[in-house]
Amino acid sequence: MAAGLDNQGFADALVILGAAGLVIPAFARARISPVIGFILVGVAAGPSGLGRLVGDYPWLRYVTISDRESIEPFAELGIVMLLFSIGLELSFRRLWGMRAQVFGVGPAELFGGALVIAGALYLLGQSVTGAMGLGLALALSSTALVLPMVGATTPVGRLALGMLLFEDLALVPILFALAALAPGAGDPANLLRLLAAGIVTMAALFVGGRLLLPRLFAQAARTKSPELFFAASLLVVIVASLATAAVGLSPVIGALIAGLLIAETDYHSEVEVITAPLKGLALGVFLITVGMSVDVARIIADWAMLLLGVAGVVVVKAAVTFALLKASGQRNPVAAETGLLMASPSETTLIVLATAAQARLIAADEAAFWQLVTAIGLTLTPLLAVIGRRTARLIEGRQAQDAPEDDIPPEGAGTVVIGFGRVGRMVADMLTAHGQPYVAVEADIDTVKAARAEGYRVLFGDVARAELVDRLNLGRARALILTMDDPVLTVRLVRRVRGWVPDLTIVARARDTDHAAQLYQAGVTDAVPETLEASLQLAEAVLTDLGVAVGPVIASIHDKRDQLRAEIKRVAGLSRTPRLARRGGNTPAD
Repeated sequence: MAAGLDNQGFADALVILGAAGLVIPAFARARISPVIGFILVGVAAGPSGLGRLVGDYPWLRYVTISDRESIEPFAELGIVMLLFSIGLELSFRRLWGMRAQVFGVGPAELFGGALVIAGALYLLGQSVTGAMGLGLALALSSTALVLPMVGATTPVGRLALGMLLFEDLALVPILFALAALAPGAGDPANLLRLLAAGIVTMAALFVGGRLLLPRLFAQAARTKSPELFFAASLLVVIVASLATAAVGLSPVIGALIAGLLIAETDYHSEVEVITAPLKGLALGVFLITVGMSVDVARIIADWAMLLLGVAGVVVVKAAVTFALLKASGQRNPVAAETGLLMASPSETTLIVLATAAQARLIAADEAAFWQLVTAIGLTLTPLLAVIGRRTARLIEGRQAQDAPEDDIPPEGAGTVVIGFGRVGRMVADMLTAHGQPYVAVEADIDTVKAARAEGYRVLFGDVARAELVDRLNLGRARALILTMDDPVLTVRLVRRVRGWVPDLTIVARARDTDHAAQLYQAGVTDAVPETLEASLQLAEAVLTDLGVAVGPVIASIHDKRDQLRAEIKRVAGLSRTPRLARRGGNTPAD
């Protein structure tokens, strides 16, 4: 019997790990967030999916899980490792550097959304403590989904990162507060004991971590063994989780503290690299167990209530976030996109729901209902991101129609620079330094206003609109410079302009040599690959530092640039392009 149980447990582990190993590369190749795949695979292989057919088809027991209780150990492991990976992304230095974003809109967004949701649930008959727990759980947003979709360098990404960092930081106090609100902790003496034990334990972990972790990882570094680094990281997670569990707190709090402590050491980058596969696997295991816990029959039976729950959470969170960002001075497009992006619940919502159910603040049936709402909301996050982007573009388009656009003079504007980010601004500075007239076009109204305030000549407009390009009088321009970080739009714009202004000098920014080849095929005069120029600048710097004379270095850099450019043109087939042959230097002999 024991051997059968062990074999079944081993088979369950293989099902979950195998599913995670299949979903990660498949969805990564399709450039789709694997979160949806993890949840759907979990539903298919879980007790409500193919697992319920094991009695009729015994062979399915090897590729499914039919027992809900057998999922729990894997879910707990996934949660612990997920919180450890979140802790690794936090550090006191990072938080201090982003303090305005993290501690500005972050608290208002989390607690504002939680207050509105909790108030609505209380009016619907939920207890005060239960409404508080559900409000805090559902107000959280998904770090694992949001940041990969928008990055951390765009305006939307920076705002989302600040709010998500605060949510990650607030997770420990939230879990602690829910545990303290448990009926068994209602006695003041028990509550005081739990609070004191928690504070002492966390303080001991922070002090011990500061003193011991640098020495531990220094010893691991001396061995030059990645395996030892990995083992040391797991040891820290296990010790911290056991310490918090021993005093009555959730072990996930210890895992989060372990990640935060390692993030403060000089070895955090090495640990992040070594544990990166574990991070993806932990998230996959956790989300697969979420899918396996989904009751498909209940979704069918309660679809109307579930739909109402998902819609209510999304609308409240989107509206609260939009209002707060508008109040903080953000533009309508950015506020709208960020609000929709942050509107769905989070993977950590499930952790808070589990803690609230364990503390008996909400009934198990209620926890199961909101878990389904969260699972559905997680699968909708990519769709909400798409809706957010389209909404932002729609608002930008309306603002573009209402915003005053200066006309290009009939005699032309000299050089037209499209895109006024850091690259466009540098080009404008160099043109001004050499007395060359120019006009720049930028689609971000805030960038336009800031640049105009500094004396730059920048027009507001989106070059994706054909009518705007027609108004630029490019037939009278001396040159067109494209600095946008949008490869598809850049190629399309080059083709369009080259078709009716065949002799115009067009210089375009390219991401890499492949993009540069596409631009040459489209008709660009010169393409400047970022990767190529960075390599040449590095070579120039090191040769100069080594004492090589500046003149020969510059000459060799120019020769190498010409050689690489000729190779890109050869790959693009420009030796057969008559227009470029007329310009010279691009004959078949090249």
